[in-house]
Amino acid sequence: MKIYRIRAHHGMCLAFFQGKGYSREFTEHMEKIKRELEKNPMVCLEDETDDICVCCPHCVSTVCRSAEKVAAYDRKVLALCGLEAGAELEWKVFEELVKKKILDQGKRKAVCRDCQWDSLC
Repeated sequence: MKIYRIRAHHGMCLAFFQGKGYSREFTEHMEKIKRELEKNPMVCLEDETDDICVCCPHCVSTVCRSAEKVAAYDRKVLALCGLEAGAELEWKVFEELVKKKILDQGKRKAVCRDCQWDSLC
């Protein structure tokens, strides 16, 4: 069974995803990953590029051009959820943690207020 590598902050991105993204290829890929995650596979939480990032035009040779900024988002999500990078769990368990510990608590902006996609959330 495939274990999806997912950046921790992507747990929030996917909660608000509206079919918009950096490019058509990226958006189609994110939609595909979202559909796969709805089947509740195991995920490994990352604080570096993941299975979503591979189609991002800002990902060059497996490194994000905004690596420091988005790694900070990942660290905040992991801390708020009481997890560490490398944690493996079912997608729906992580999705629920993000909802309860961050979104329902009004802490999203504390994680990623300077994200270019903030207006969609």
